[in-house]
Amino acid sequence: MATKLSAILMMVFCTVLTSAAQVFYKKGSALLSFNLMSIITNYNILIGLILYITGGVIMIYAFKHGEVTVLYPVITLSYVWVSLLSVYFFNEIMTFYKWLGVIVIIIGIIFIGFGGKKSESLNYAGVTE
Repeated sequence: MATKLSAILMMVFCTVLTSAAQVFYKKGSALLSFNLMSIITNYNILIGLILYITGGVIMIYAFKHGEVTVLYPVITLSYVWVSLLSVYFFNEIMTFYKWLGVIVIIIGIIFIGFGGKKSESLNYAGVTE
């Protein structure tokens, strides 16, 4: 099965949603005490849960239209989004090594995307697809 561009874009959107959910979790954790009432009245935690569930549904739908080996590595974009959102919302510092990690993640995703093309499949032990 060839992976559709729409499936890749859905996975990218999924990473944006789940990264935003992590920001809401972080904000909600500052107000959290471990009792049920505190959790269900913490709107940051609830928004985070809704974003995670929405991202999960989008991911499942994306898997219907593409290869897992191409789509799932896109999830690593979450590290990129969380790094950028942490700088904006929490004034965290992006060091040289963090930026280098972000660049390596993006390059890795690009390589995996190219590897998903059917015409470039490898021939192992004389067996082809």
